[in-house]
Amino acid sequence: MVANNEEKRRAAKIVRRLRATYPDAECALRHENAFQLLVATILSAQCTDERVNLVTRELFARYPTAQDLAALSQERLEKLIQSTGFFRNKAKSIRGCCQRLVERHGGEVPRDLEALVALPGVGRKTANVVLGTAFGLPTGVVVDTHVSRISQRLGLTHTADPVKAERELMEHLPKREWIAYSHRVIHHGRQVCKARKPLCDRCSLADVCPRIGVAS
Repeated sequence: MVANNEEKRRAAKIVRRLRATYPDAECALRHENAFQLLVATILSAQCTDERVNLVTRELFARYPTAQDLAALSQERLEKLIQSTGFFRNKAKSIRGCCQRLVERHGGEVPRDLEALVALPGVGRKTANVVLGTAFGLPTGVVVDTHVSRISQRLGLTHTADPVKAERELMEHLPKREWIAYSHRVIHHGRQVCKARKPLCDRCSLADVCPRIGVAS
């Protein structure tokens, strides 16, 4: 769906409001480099950022490189990340990802979308997180649960499918805003536009939000 001029103008107003409200919004996953962000993002599936940060603090202190994690046994890694949930699949993905990084990329995270999504356990969302946050490359818009919910409420997207929603957002938003939009909307979702009971009376977007799907 191609956004018309009116939709783009409203999207631009939303972007300006979010920028003013959350000028310093950034990724909540603690990391020191692209590799740590990649692993943390894999761990963040169906898990809070707070829990991931607790787990990765110890994990990266002991095993800071792709070579280190690639050499771990499945059982050992499972034990280290167990509290993040779905730990067997996550451990398999992280080990496979790290082994591929070592084998094909010298242990370094590639700055290329196609190369990233070719890694085990890495989809487009994870690749966009790493490329946008670690490298400043706007390859797409990260669509997590907050971004999906709020973008639909704002009328910027019309689907719960993250791939289709990302395409709609890429049509509505200028490319220079793709990275920051997700960070700011995630903060907004945690603080104001909550899933069950959004705080519309405190919302800086109240006058431009059609509140789609929000019970009156």
